Amino acid sequence: MSIIWTNGCFDVLHRGHFELLKYAKSLGEYLIVGIDSDAKVRKDKGLDRPYNTEDDRKFALESIRHVDKVIIFDSRDELSNLIKESRPSCMVIGSDWRGKDVVGQEYAQELCFYDRIGNYSTTNVLKEMK
Repeated sequence: MSIIWTNGCFDVLHRGHFELLKYAKSLGEYLIVGIDSDAKVRKDKGLDRPYNTEDDRKFALESIRHVDKVIIFDSRDELSNLIKESRPSCMVIGSDWRGKDVVGQEYAQELCFYDRIGNYSTTNVLKEMK
């Protein structure tokens, strides 16, 4: 079975997220999505985030037909270990990470970059809501 891995906050879901997940699932049979814990999101993005709790984000992602499993992680080391355990055939990340240090990339057979579509981002969605 070919395992695909992707990860991120997935705080306020928008079309960009859905397109990424659809693309990732098209590359294999089993899609695992790692999501940052609430504490990690606050540390990385500030005290006003996440907008949705980790449990709500996990539930929302599990409700998407393309997603087979969702795992919450709290640190870079934990993320790396989860990817190592999963041994994905492909790890899908945004193309803005091209040339950067991608946690766990050494444990995936292939690193696949996803080109974002449009101007979709959680930050933009939250700005528009205010």
